[in-house]
Amino acid sequence: MRRTRTFTAVLALAAGLLTGAPAALAAGPPEPAPAAVSADTYTWKNARIDGGGFVPGIVFNRTEKNLAYARTDIGGAYRWQQSTKTWTPLLDHVGWDDWGHTGVVSLASDPVDPDNVYVAAGTYTNSWDPGNGAVLRSADRGATWRRTDLPFKLGGNMPGRGMGERLAVDPNKNSVLYLGAPSGKGLWRSTDSGVTWSRVTAFPNPGNYAQDPSDTSGYGSDNQGIVWVTFDESSGTAGGATKTVYVGVADKDNAVYRSTDAGATWQRLPGQPTGYLAHKGVLDAKNGHLYLAYSDTGGPYDGGKGRLWRYTTATGTWTDISPVAEADTYFGFSGLTVDRQKPGTVMATAYSSWWPDTQIFRSTDSGATWTKAWDYSSYPTRENRYTMDVSSSPWLTWGANPSPPEQTPKLGWMTESLEIDPFDSDRMMYGTGATIYGTENLTNWDSGAKFAIKPMVQGLEETAVNDLASPPSGAPLLSALGDIGGFRHTDLTKVPSMMFTQPNFTSTTSLDFAETKPDTVVRVGNLDSGPHIAFSTDNGANWFGGTDPAGVSGGGTVAAAADGSRFVWSPQGAGVHHTTGFGTSWSPSTGIPAGAIVESDRVDPKTFYGFKSGTFYVSTDGGATFTASAATGLPSGDSVRFKALPGAKGDIWLAGGAPDGAYGLWHSTDGGATFTKLPGVEQADTVGFGKAAPGASYQTLFTSAKIGGVRGIFRSTDKGATWTRINDDAHQWGWTGAAITGDPRVYGRVYVATNGRGVIYGDTAGTGDGGTGPTPTPTGGCAVTYKVTNQWSGGFQAEVRLDNTGTSAWNGWSLNWTFADGQKITQAWNAEHTQSGSAVTAKNVGWNAAVAAGSSVSFGFTGSWSGANAKPTAFELGERTCTVS
Repeated sequence: MRRTRTFTAVLALAAGLLTGAPAALAAGPPEPAPAAVSADTYTWKNARIDGGGFVPGIVFNRTEKNLAYARTDIGGAYRWQQSTKTWTPLLDHVGWDDWGHTGVVSLASDPVDPDNVYVAAGTYTNSWDPGNGAVLRSADRGATWRRTDLPFKLGGNMPGRGMGERLAVDPNKNSVLYLGAPSGKGLWRSTDSGVTWSRVTAFPNPGNYAQDPSDTSGYGSDNQGIVWVTFDESSGTAGGATKTVYVGVADKDNAVYRSTDAGATWQRLPGQPTGYLAHKGVLDAKNGHLYLAYSDTGGPYDGGKGRLWRYTTATGTWTDISPVAEADTYFGFSGLTVDRQKPGTVMATAYSSWWPDTQIFRSTDSGATWTKAWDYSSYPTRENRYTMDVSSSPWLTWGANPSPPEQTPKLGWMTESLEIDPFDSDRMMYGTGATIYGTENLTNWDSGAKFAIKPMVQGLEETAVNDLASPPSGAPLLSALGDIGGFRHTDLTKVPSMMFTQPNFTSTTSLDFAETKPDTVVRVGNLDSGPHIAFSTDNGANWFGGTDPAGVSGGGTVAAAADGSRFVWSPQGAGVHHTTGFGTSWSPSTGIPAGAIVESDRVDPKTFYGFKSGTFYVSTDGGATFTASAATGLPSGDSVRFKALPGAKGDIWLAGGAPDGAYGLWHSTDGGATFTKLPGVEQADTVGFGKAAPGASYQTLFTSAKIGGVRGIFRSTDKGATWTRINDDAHQWGWTGAAITGDPRVYGRVYVATNGRGVIYGDTAGTGDGGTGPTPTPTGGCAVTYKVTNQWSGGFQAEVRLDNTGTSAWNGWSLNWTFADGQKITQAWNAEHTQSGSAVTAKNVGWNAAVAAGSSVSFGFTGSWSGANAKPTAFELGERTCTVS
């Protein structure tokens, strides 16, 4: 997505995931757990989204088949599992203090010893990341790691992060590695397999290009430095250092350098093109061609002009092999790869072609001629060489219906990584701003047949999570995400069919539900144009936009009254406002400053709370007026999260602070008039509630905190008197300070927000896997009401009510029917659906499996139709026919 993930001191952090072998940093012994803090064994998984963020690098090992890695800008690194065709996360061990190491600016897989893999880690080169970068090295393919700290920062989420790879292993002498540094720090080399590093003082040019030299934050003004290193393996022999090395520099006049004496001396390649940055340099050593992809900027969002060049290493000849004339480019080139099985086959991407789509180019004659992944048959009609199937990640369509020449799903955007499998000419993967796509029949391109593209991203979870909610009924999880808005998970083990739409926020900043009427949900977020608030009356399945007060520029925070009758909103760009109903008109709230964090009491629908700069605020008239509490000793800054306990009026927990001031966890039982600081919690950043433990009367507390000298995810079943650490050193996920919540229906289950590793959920032994499980066959009678609630040209929306007319409760149900006119369901809510031809099966989701005798359950769907849209006349529950009304 076209969003720069930058953060304030509150949000400037990062994250992790959890399938496959746990990773542990092996640089030293782990910190011992304090005796005062007990521990529990949890299983950790992701609420599946599959992708969700930018994948700037894909790296195949050149000597072992099926060994591949992916790097992300804020979400760590992954290894490909060929047996399951999924990705395994490798950096979940990164802890709170080292959160910056979840940003991966480069990755290298050792071609001599494939067990070795290296990561150059660090998220920002400016003050947002307080720590320096590091090189992480593993001798077991990322299962465990050792670390060497660097004397400078690295920028996994900085401009230019799609260039590379900046880290490279000598293919002849694998104890030698090179690393290109940003910020004018030059070229670095290790001769002991990454244990120690020293600057290559002979290298003459540290780079000079910055995206925006005037940017006072240091984000856009940083020198992007040394951006790639490529070895010519033909210039060396096994055991000896490779003599010829090429290096790309962020300098439009001096972009490529070469050494022919194993790095002792360096020269600017003579005759090279100028006016562009070389994003990639890929060598076809067999044919003696160095291919270079150029753009006029560093990317990954920008780029208005670009060229492709071929350098013939034997003669020093430069050839412009660009597939289109310079005047016809409105994009830069970046993704660049060669087919190791078929020398002379080369591919490249127009990474910054945002509209109408990205473009991929392919040549089978070393760049003399090219073909495109798509072209116009007659504008605006497109002819694609490929097919796309996103059924495994259906949200990749964005629920869009664009006009030609745009299509949905798109071929991609921010396509800076593109790699042909060095062992398989038919397999190619490329990264986008939202996923990894791939194909396994690429050579169809050359025969004129269509090649098939689909997501190859399962297991790679890369969303930044801003807020979480787990209502007492309805879907177990609602999420507010950066870049892709958020999702309603009815099954944690399955990818939702669509993100929140109508409107699609670029980032959702806050969401809430009415505690006693959880079908009423509100969310707020950022959008270039349109409303910044949306409402749902069916538990987040469908949405409609609200109306903004004057001046709103961003989402801020929002709170729903306990009964859903009113809302309080603290948006960016305007002060706190309140409304009754669904926000058709707003009134300013008084007594509370702009920018305050707002929450609602979970019992009294007229009571709302706020916090700003150390002061707690209370409203008892529905948010019209707020009064400052006399409570003292609270954190002075705004790095605070607080929540009111469901079922208990005025019971509030507040977490937050900073190491140089008040920091911890506070509790109020008098509506915020006074707060008591919990003595055993040194630091706390989030707080949430879940189902009470068996035999306990108070809900379970969860927090991301430092307790007993240990940072982790903690649970308390006794109102904060004692705490249990429920994560471990292998599952830390960097920064986890945005949100946390328990599940009110499943004891022990907790949902953890990460900054780049998606939504993590944990279960203690015996709490289940988040799925719906098998559906028992209900007994007794049933009745069905089928109603078309909306219909338009080619589409319709329907609701189905299923009544239990028998005398026994159901614990799961599965309803079958057949459409008479060939209608097709496109999206369903409150039920899982499958369809084969005209036959449909709708099955309960986890939370609505139980239907008492005399009760009913409802679900809905949207579908397509043509010709006619007759209602089904027969429904079956198991093997019994239901009455139809």
